[in-house]
Amino acid sequence: MTSVRVWEPSDTARMLRAPGKDDNKYSRGVVGIATGSERYPGAAVLGVEGAMRTGIGMVRFLGSETPTRLVLQRRPEVVLGGGRVEAWVVGSGLPPADERSQQDMSHMATALVSGAPLVVDAGALDRLGAAAGPAVITPHHRELERTLAMTSTPLTLEQITADAAAAASAAADALGVTVLLKGFTTHVASPGGGEPIAIALGTPWLATAGAGDVLSGMLGALIAGHADEVSARGEQALAELAATAAALHGLAGVRASGGGPITALDVARAVPGVIAALLQTRPDAEG
Repeated sequence: MTSVRVWEPSDTARMLRAPGKDDNKYSRGVVGIATGSERYPGAAVLGVEGAMRTGIGMVRFLGSETPTRLVLQRRPEVVLGGGRVEAWVVGSGLPPADERSQQDMSHMATALVSGAPLVVDAGALDRLGAAAGPAVITPHHRELERTLAMTSTPLTLEQITADAAAAASAAADALGVTVLLKGFTTHVASPGGGEPIAIALGTPWLATAGAGDVLSGMLGALIAGHADEVSARGEQALAELAATAAALHGLAGVRASGGGPITALDVARAVPGVIAALLQTRPDAEG
């Protein structure tokens, strides 16, 4: 099996950025979310909720009529349309390519060609080649198999499952992006080598519909809130932020579950408490 760096709660706490007295909504970061569709509108709500619970200054949303209405019903503070954005989340809740509307394609293109860092989820993986900025993809094992089938280095589902860390690293090199390979143990790898990161801080109860949409929103918020670090450190920063998002997601699942079933929104609700607890463990914590 491939050697990995094990990501700990202390690593997660180190990556968190608490706002200071001079911060405002723009300095805390603006994330753009272009997700959901008429067929899968809930993905937009879940991604927005994940981003807002992770501590972003502002969310901008692009989506068709039904996702937009549902997002505003739950989160009236969301700003519609384009504008200043430090990172985009795209792909969650998009239908297969032959079923996408022109509006779906337009919103996805806005994100992909922006040049800003991207979180590319399931429905946009087939458009990864259009990405103008650095990207983190967030597939599960079957999605990674389908994505790699379009490259010169395909892997079978059995190969991915047998050594997920190696599969994440191979995919990162083949696709030229950071890979967050979801699973009970999540694996993060960057292109160009380097030791992949393993995150195993969750619960099997996280295997529930919509949990991945929440994770994508959380990751987008973290990248937008660390825009200067991403600009300075590139893929290494993206990998560590991806590991941070996976860790927060897992710890929020544990907190929300208490040993029992959870829903995706339960996970999102638990995120602020997890962040608060982790911030208190840092050497610079007040009180």
